Amino acid sequence: MKRFSNYIALATILAAPLTSVAQSYQKTATGAKTTVNGTLVEVQFFSPEIVRVVKGPDGKIFNKESLSVIKKPDATPITLKQQGDVLNLKSTKLNVMLNLKTGSVDFAGTGGNSLLKEKQSSGTFTPFNDAGNSTYTVSQSFILDADEPIYGLGQHQRGNLNQRNQEYKNMIQGNTEDVIPFIQSVKGYGLFWDNYSPTTFSDKPGETLFKSDVGEGIDYYFMYGGNADGVIAKMRDLTGQAPMMPLWTFGFWQSKERYKTQDETIDVVKKYRELGVPLDGIVQDWQYWGNNYLWNSMEFLNVDFPNPQKMMNDVHKLNAHLMISIWASFGPETKPYKEMKAKNMLLDFHTWPESGSEIWPPKQDYPSGVRPYDVYNPEARDIYWKYMNKGLLPYGIDGWWMDSTEPDHLSAKATDLDIKTYMGSFRKVRNAYPLMAVGGVYTHQREVKSDKRVFILTRSAFAGQQRYGANTWSGDITSSWATLQKQIPTGLNFSLSAIPYWNADIGGFFLTNFRKKLADPEYRELYARWMEFGAFTPLMRSHGADAPREIYQFGKAGDKVYDAAAKFVNLRYSLLPYIYSASWDITAHQSSMMRALFMDFAADKNVWNSTDEYMFGKSILVNPVTKAMYVKAGADGMVEDFGTVKSQETYLPAGTAWFDFWTGEKIAGGQKTTKQTPLDIIPIYVKAGSILPIGPKVQYTTEKKWDNLEIKVYPGANGDFTLYEDENDNYNYEKGKYTEIKFHWDDKSNTLTIADRTGGFDGMLAQRKFNISVIGKSGGDVKEIPYTGKKVSIKM
Repeated sequence: MKRFSNYIALATILAAPLTSVAQSYQKTATGAKTTVNGTLVEVQFFSPEIVRVVKGPDGKIFNKESLSVIKKPDATPITLKQQGDVLNLKSTKLNVMLNLKTGSVDFAGTGGNSLLKEKQSSGTFTPFNDAGNSTYTVSQSFILDADEPIYGLGQHQRGNLNQRNQEYKNMIQGNTEDVIPFIQSVKGYGLFWDNYSPTTFSDKPGETLFKSDVGEGIDYYFMYGGNADGVIAKMRDLTGQAPMMPLWTFGFWQSKERYKTQDETIDVVKKYRELGVPLDGIVQDWQYWGNNYLWNSMEFLNVDFPNPQKMMNDVHKLNAHLMISIWASFGPETKPYKEMKAKNMLLDFHTWPESGSEIWPPKQDYPSGVRPYDVYNPEARDIYWKYMNKGLLPYGIDGWWMDSTEPDHLSAKATDLDIKTYMGSFRKVRNAYPLMAVGGVYTHQREVKSDKRVFILTRSAFAGQQRYGANTWSGDITSSWATLQKQIPTGLNFSLSAIPYWNADIGGFFLTNFRKKLADPEYRELYARWMEFGAFTPLMRSHGADAPREIYQFGKAGDKVYDAAAKFVNLRYSLLPYIYSASWDITAHQSSMMRALFMDFAADKNVWNSTDEYMFGKSILVNPVTKAMYVKAGADGMVEDFGTVKSQETYLPAGTAWFDFWTGEKIAGGQKTTKQTPLDIIPIYVKAGSILPIGPKVQYTTEKKWDNLEIKVYPGANGDFTLYEDENDNYNYEKGKYTEIKFHWDDKSNTLTIADRTGGFDGMLAQRKFNISVIGKSGGDVKEIPYTGKKVSIKM
């Protein structure tokens, strides 16, 4: 009996469930860390909504000073609670679950709603020899909901908005491709993969992957904002806020590749003034410095630019601004090249231009010797600025066209990525090149010339670049209807990567698709439609090669293409109070100007992948025309055909009513509507509850004061708008020198309330008039309301 009892006891022990030993972790100042199978995993709270995850091989956490992230961890109260193998780290906004057994990390809201999960045991470290240094290729996989759209990744020219089921292999900065390894989800979270080497993004069923060629470890940031604006706010909190752009940058800009004399540059501005077509900026593109061996000398060495100070004075007397081309590379006969070469600060690979000869096609047997400089070296950035400050800034140049900041990498060899920079191999830091190049100019100018806002137009971007006063253009794109259409989702995904200022060459850069160039009626129609699209982007700029792009190259007043282009330039200027206030919303409240529809209508799944329409600011929906309507085949190519007025269909998001911008007709949301689209009309709709300020007719942004604005109210919902004003082109707004006037529309009582003006600045309007109308009511009657800065309510 005793032996039988022992058998029973032994059987009971064998049948009992096995209990594993609880995995250990170490609490840190910002979270916790643990070691799993030789990998040290650390979770760091930077704020209640932002979490950094770092994974280091061989039980080590690597020390890396981020090039993009400038935020330091806030003192964030969190609670730690272990339940079996899972450690819960909880803030007031997030619940992060660290599996102490597998090392995987999951993210959820405080209510338990799952946001994002790492794929189990998917963080990998593959040994890699990086130019003689032992390091790793790193990757991390995540699991998303099957129907969950994601956005961002910078600028890519595929024409898609949703980045699900996409693969981008070995992403490297390029002429028309801007790599920003950041995604955000319609669920209200974002993820920034903090790595600067060539990176692959891949999404397929069951796995979303980031993989980078070089990394001492895995390093990414998870952020929760609740919606797209909230996510962008967290990303800017992490990587820097966007400063105010000068008011004049929101006017119309004219450029071409290239104006070859200073007289030609001035004559373009004069012609616009003669025609009465508004213009605020002219661009002086490359070779004002002379030949290719003097590439980017940052001096006026070309005999056709004999008096640069006179050129600048002439531009300014015409109430315009000049932006000039500068590059991140130098020709061998320039002073910057020679000084940097002596200090080993040049990167020895081929860039534009490869040939010293200006004959086309390039003669490769006369190599230019032009080389990019090592932007990662702080002393090299100092030298760059020294020559820029001495050779260009004293003339009073208004802005910087920073071309080829990706930079151009021509006749590329695999070993080029082994080239040593100040921060290691070029491969290791490749994609951060534009960030460092642009940041060097912005930082230095802020130090020496704080009375004028920095404005940079550049061809490439990386995470954090919004903090440097830069607007990125979409590169040297071709002229075609397909390219025009692709610019919409291209610009939207760029904006969704937390960088708010973007634009494209109006008309497309290369005219290779049009044999007759400007004489081709299809191209002329394309140009008109691109001008219409450009009026609703953060920078409106006409530019291109192969043929000039000034408005007067397309006819004269009374000609259809000319009239359509001029109409939208004037429309742009009438919207300046709205646009400038939207810019303040970017700076003060982390907003975006060019907005994918899901940002404002996430509940409407019909707009989750809308690639042909968007919001410009928070009130105006734009649906550009991106196909030919008024040409037909002729005996020798396309010919004009305006015989029938064509139409275009637009989907109006649900949850609000809409107004036709042109007619004032009210239309219910959640349906498609059709709009006739003659050459000078595109579908534009205004959301119910919007309050639009309309500015005066002007030839340049500051020609007239905003003392007699129209205020258009679009009823059907309560609405708010804040009119922002400041001194337009300095940083006094950072010291509180600006004003806000808040408007509130109460739809039930038909009452518009204008609040007390807040703030002040030199030159502020003490008295003004607002001319108020309610669209669709009382026959459009206008009430003129005097305003002295004190609250007033108007019953309409």
